[in-house]
Amino acid sequence: MDKNILIIGAGPTGLGAAYRLAELGYRNWQIVEQHDYVGGLAASFRDANGFTWDVGGHILFSGYDYFTRLVDRLLANQYLEHVRNSWIWLLDRFVPYPFQNNLRYLPKEALWECLNGLWETNQKHAGAPGNFREWILRTFGHGIASHFMLPYNEKNWATPLELMSHEWIAHRVSVIDFQRVLRNVILEQDDINWGPNRTFKFPRTGGTGAIYQAFLPAVRDHLALNRKLTRVEPEQRRIMYADGSSEHYDILINTTPLTELVAHIHPANPQLIQQAEQLRSTGTLIVGIGLAQPCPSPKCWIYFPGEESPFYRVTYFSNYSPENVPGPDHYSLMCETSYSASRSVNRSSIIEETIRGLIATGLLSEADRSHIVSTFLIDAEYAYPVPTLERNQILASIVQFLARKQIYTRGRFGLWLYEIGNMDHSVMQGVELVDHLLRGEREKVVADFPLLG
Repeated sequence: MDKNILIIGAGPTGLGAAYRLAELGYRNWQIVEQHDYVGGLAASFRDANGFTWDVGGHILFSGYDYFTRLVDRLLANQYLEHVRNSWIWLLDRFVPYPFQNNLRYLPKEALWECLNGLWETNQKHAGAPGNFREWILRTFGHGIASHFMLPYNEKNWATPLELMSHEWIAHRVSVIDFQRVLRNVILEQDDINWGPNRTFKFPRTGGTGAIYQAFLPAVRDHLALNRKLTRVEPEQRRIMYADGSSEHYDILINTTPLTELVAHIHPANPQLIQQAEQLRSTGTLIVGIGLAQPCPSPKCWIYFPGEESPFYRVTYFSNYSPENVPGPDHYSLMCETSYSASRSVNRSSIIEETIRGLIATGLLSEADRSHIVSTFLIDAEYAYPVPTLERNQILASIVQFLARKQIYTRGRFGLWLYEIGNMDHSVMQGVELVDHLLRGEREKVVADFPLLG
């Protein structure tokens, strides 16, 4: 095959596809990116004060051998390895993650509410739940739901939970085992090893974005930055850019948000546009706080379900690598606040609101304000693709329409699938799509989603 393959977007999925094309010796391809940097949602930025910031709390872990070997090769083993040290802050105390496995840290009244609710929910609720909120209540009971699961997820997703499906859960949430919970309480033992990210890697320098900067030697000759897509003509197989230029393709690989791609299709398809407008997403404001003092905690990250702070998660980012801060007597906090059409935030005041939230939750004191030497704000308009009740039906229609036009859409927002939206999933979607197009091989990452047709 010698068809002209055009990749839109140089985030993890686009770079994964580009790298695989180069690796296989394929020559007739190009990758274009609207920004002046690569990495997409996995990019990193160094501020004027020497602090490095990620677009959210990324860590490296994977069950894909190809991805693991690729990252090791790209980083030349220049990474650090960590054991997860994550917590939840509620009821004026820290509870180890996952919350539902470590209830013994709660005050006795809250502990009783959680255990009693869990016991009661195990005795009833036949049939499948109708939405995510119902799934939480049926799975964890009123106590765990009210203290953590409901407020945290409402804060994180910034979306009414009754509008969300529960089918995305899979490996994302530790489903509870009542006997295990009771044993942990009675024997007073911690249960913190759940999940695939209990150990993780992180680049020694450059933040998460260092991974994607390392793709550049393999793809640079085929990469064009500052090329913003404005129009796609599927019948002519032509795309146009904001600078007035255009080019033809034989196969288009899209990794940009599916909603934006549909809006750019010409002639406009009203049915497709109407369907795409029903897809929901959550944005995130990432506030970086850099301090000129030694880090007071060995923690990795903390979840915050309460309303005393705007953020749902705080990462001790300097604990991932000492190179993330300008010197040994500095540390950094990276705080994430969600927003959506259902929940607004004030961008102009979010930094001050974040500092007040850090003080209210005990991560900073009022006196620590004098040690803040850097603040940084990143606005990730697309952060979480929301798995709504109608999402799969919408995606099946849009994705199959595009595939018939030789447009293949993949990636965290290209497919709008949070379930397979981690970095390793995203890179592997690009790699496996190329293997499918060039070799006819089966795409394994997306295999569980028949919406692809």
